[in-house]
Amino acid sequence: MSTKREKMHQTTQGFSRDDLSGTLDELDESILRFLERNGKATNFEVGEEVGLSASAASRRIQSLENAGLIRGYRAVVDDRLLGKHITVYIRVTLERQSATVLTAFEAAVRRCREIVSCHLMAGQYDYMLVARVGGIDDYGRLHQAELSRLPGVTRLETSFALRDVLEGKPA
Repeated sequence: MSTKREKMHQTTQGFSRDDLSGTLDELDESILRFLERNGKATNFEVGEEVGLSASAASRRIQSLENAGLIRGYRAVVDDRLLGKHITVYIRVTLERQSATVLTAFEAAVRRCREIVSCHLMAGQYDYMLVARVGGIDDYGRLHQAELSRLPGVTRLETSFALRDVLEGKPA
């Protein structure tokens, strides 16, 4: 059941949270692309970029947030400056894919500081983890102290990136 605010949003912006395919106009798409590159931009800066007033840009941004297209804002930290120079890809096989095992595994992964992303996979492996570490010794510690102790894990297979070519979306 939709709330009054959701119905108003659907009629004033032309899209709902359920289906956003093909319903964004060029201004909305331009705002999203600009905010992906400049998350700290002011409403004035967004408006200037896309040809709107600051107040119109603010209303558009609020609608995009309410629709769930903008899930939040965050700082992107350069791990290399923190001494984490190596990107590690870890393929994980679990003993089984029951809801209990998946939930326990995912909860434990969320507590691992070095793991920067985790993806449930289709195919040969159950999960793909991405970690950032300072060196091989750091990875050895991560493997022994955390990865090998994750619930339900029967196999870990690791690859190291030689060089990061593209991370996230380009500016």
